[in-house]
Amino acid sequence: MRRLTTLLCALALLVVPALIVVPAGPARADNPIVQTIYTADPAPLVHNGRVYLYTGHDEDGSTWFTMREWRAYSSADMVNWTDHGSPMSVATFSWASADAWAGQVVERNGRFYWYVPVTSRATGRMAIGVGVSSSPTGPFTDAIGRPLVENGEIDPTVLIDTDGQAYLYWGNPNLWYVRLNTDMVSYSGGVHQIPLTTAGFGTRTGDANRPTLYEEGPWVYRRNGLYYNVFAAKCCSEFIAYSTAPGPTGPWTYRGTIMPTQGTSFTNHAGIIDFKGGSYFFYHNGALPGGGGFTRSVAVEKFTYNADGTIPTITMTEAGAPQNGTLDPYARQEAETIAWSSGVETEPASGGGMNVGFLDNGDYIKVKGVAFGTGAASFTARVASAAAGGRIELRIGGPTGTTAGTCTVPATGGWQTWTTVSCPVSGLTGTRDLYLRFAGGSGYLFNVDSWQFTGG
Repeated sequence: MRRLTTLLCALALLVVPALIVVPAGPARADNPIVQTIYTADPAPLVHNGRVYLYTGHDEDGSTWFTMREWRAYSSADMVNWTDHGSPMSVATFSWASADAWAGQVVERNGRFYWYVPVTSRATGRMAIGVGVSSSPTGPFTDAIGRPLVENGEIDPTVLIDTDGQAYLYWGNPNLWYVRLNTDMVSYSGGVHQIPLTTAGFGTRTGDANRPTLYEEGPWVYRRNGLYYNVFAAKCCSEFIAYSTAPGPTGPWTYRGTIMPTQGTSFTNHAGIIDFKGGSYFFYHNGALPGGGGFTRSVAVEKFTYNADGTIPTITMTEAGAPQNGTLDPYARQEAETIAWSSGVETEPASGGGMNVGFLDNGDYIKVKGVAFGTGAASFTARVASAAAGGRIELRIGGPTGTTAGTCTVPATGGWQTWTTVSCPVSGLTGTRDLYLRFAGGSGYLFNVDSWQFTGG
């Protein structure tokens, strides 16, 4: 079933009820960074020269926070993101019944721990579970077979301090923390409530029950000896604000707004990292066609801290973060590595990983900043088709730009019956944005698992 049945291209996207206006021209936008499904609640992690991005998955057509699984993506350059599928779901936790809501992954001693809020089957309340894996892309399993903590509140974030002490924070409408033991799946010293004072978290007007701006979605980290608590503020619609403290448990001082209320989602959720010399702010909005408060999409902006460590005001853009590096076309690339796409979906591949599929005539993938160097001579792709096949058109300048080569894809007898096709290419030199446009007859054409160029 198609998840996003729209063309996603051009300089801007204007979404109004029952109408999608897509201006003509080449695709240049890179935000939101995933176009194949709706994603929410970004949680980035830097590991071994890549950014791993963990998200929730808003189901198509949701009229509530209908979320059954989490998803994982990774990038070495902040623009080309590889889809790693769903390494964890509500079903991972036998004691949980629903709600794959906002979580975070941290690494310790070669193990990856995913802290997530789910609904407890026994109590019907929100509880914090922990998934664990030896790989950042999973699969993750239930680490302890029960909730780590349960008090009906949500949105866990974890800080591992420089002295090795780890802290788990979470909460809506309150804010809590525990000191995690080194095993990362137990804690000592009890559950502590952080005082939500107006000095610490700003002043909210018009709601006697919630005097501060703190709403939910804390993201706690340390930078240059200062502790930051970035959070969603004042529902609804939410904006992103932050507080700082001299230590991991406070006292907190409110510092102001990072991202003002904007976009078509009434919630927002932030994650901040430093990567390859730059600082990046992840958030979500409703910018894809059909998007809104329950069908959200993750985006990212690059920013620079002020000299005193404060965070500047950040605005949502369609351009997104600039590319930090290039992509090597002479190494095998997963087809689900995408900077921008139209009409494309992903699914688990028979040999592991993911493949792109559900491709109609005219669908395409953009791969940004491909370093062809002195020139490519040929293109090879691993493909499968239970239909009549079709063509992969390699284009530059846009999805209808100059054709550098065309590979014919035959019928293979099955959507997971793989074969390799090759074709000559010309005109691919220097660093270019590459478009893989899929062409053929009506209906689904073929699947693509991976591709690679050879040099001239």
